Amino acid sequence: MFDWLIVGAGFAGSVLAERLASQRGDKVLVIDKRSHIAGNAYDRHDAAGILMHQYGPHIFHTNSQAVFDHLSAFTEWRPYEHRVLAHVDGQLLPIPINRTTINSLYGKSFTTEAETEAFLQTLAEPVDEIRTSEDVVVSRVGRELYEKFFRGYTRKQWGVDPSELDKSVTARVPTRVNDDDRYFGDRYQFMPAAGYTRMFERMLDHPRITVMLSTNFADVRKHIPHRRLIFTGPVDEYYDFRYGRLPYRSLRFEHVTLDKPWHQPVGVVNYPQTEDYTRVTEYKHLTGQEHPKTSLTYERSAAEGEPYYPVPRPENTLLYKRYEALADAERDVWFVGRLATYRYYNMDQVVGQALSTFRRIEEALPVPPAGHQVGMAAAAP
Repeated sequence: MFDWLIVGAGFAGSVLAERLASQRGDKVLVIDKRSHIAGNAYDRHDAAGILMHQYGPHIFHTNSQAVFDHLSAFTEWRPYEHRVLAHVDGQLLPIPINRTTINSLYGKSFTTEAETEAFLQTLAEPVDEIRTSEDVVVSRVGRELYEKFFRGYTRKQWGVDPSELDKSVTARVPTRVNDDDRYFGDRYQFMPAAGYTRMFERMLDHPRITVMLSTNFADVRKHIPHRRLIFTGPVDEYYDFRYGRLPYRSLRFEHVTLDKPWHQPVGVVNYPQTEDYTRVTEYKHLTGQEHPKTSLTYERSAAEGEPYYPVPRPENTLLYKRYEALADAERDVWFVGRLATYRYYNMDQVVGQALSTFRRIEEALPVPPAGHQVGMAAAAP
């Protein structure tokens, strides 16, 4: 008998498994339908010996010291500040839009934030109520920059026009009036020094944790005795699509290795105007690995396939609320993570949600099951 069956060996499931085992001494079974741990953050060495991300680039960044400190128990870090260029009008320009972007695109020579802000104000279009992703961008930088940088990329990524998406999608990307060309502005910006998979291996390396891979929840849910369940998969799937399917966007990845040391000047180049793919990632920028060859991933969005991103539209939120009501009524079942709560979370937000869930579990179940010995907390590697 397991105290916990955890469905999913990504961030949500693995963080909770480690906490339950190390802090409570609970016996935990983690299952995953894939053949590996680490979820979408899974990385591996390809045939050329280059460390790459199987499911596209995963860049760790957070402002939460608690999240950073927690993960630091399972990995050393390599400092990395992510930079992205967008292929626009035949140029490679910084995204998020900054002063360099404006100067290059419009032939300007602004040197102060005030000059850049004043110019952006001449482009911006008033929007009475900001509701959609289009509203966010047009009200800040105007329609021309919206068309060049955002509309095409968003339509490829999400399969719908930005005017049909919740404002949260483009609100994630700031606009800067200085020359800061970092994609993120968070306090902590690092990559796991030995890779994400190694970090997950350390997290799950506990005598009271059992991991079963290539295992479908539907096949084992009635056959493996367990007291409580943590589910990190799609919430609509858990309920056998009782109210219909929640829409998710999927991704297609084309991994290639080139016989040259470098292909592009930064880790990621976006293609908002041209090509059928959304972006190209070159992993050696992210990992700092030295190698005579380089490996890339061409990323394309798709309507069908493995669920990656909940689609933030009002009608989808309403449908999710019906599933959320079912989930809230469950006893001894916790729903955690991007798919289980139908939210577009970053990695650090999922870790934070998992740690918060563990605290709620501690409050609800303050005494470990009889006969269990509380284990020692995991030591830093």
